[in-house]
Amino acid sequence: MDFIRGSVVRARAGRDKGGFFVVLEAGRHFALICDGGRRSLRRPKKKNLLHLTLTKSVLDEGSMENDRAIRKALRSFAPAGAEDRVPLEEGS
Repeated sequence: MDFIRGSVVRARAGRDKGGFFVVLEAGRHFALICDGGRRSLRRPKKKNLLHLTLTKSVLDEGSMENDRAIRKALRSFAPAGAEDRVPLEEGS
């Protein structure tokens, strides 16, 4: 499976290790990812593809419409019993 727009990925390295993100754009070696909170659509993270693990899920364009929709779609990927939500930035 390739990294395509809408793919749900899990970070394997870095300060966001273990977090779930959606791919906004993918190139040969890097992808732009976002979680709708700390990494919003306005400030996506450029991440090395080797540091990402693909899941079998792909979000449709409607689920990637805005930060709130992305947070809602990714909420189902949180581990069972985890109450930590993606922190919001001021003004979101």
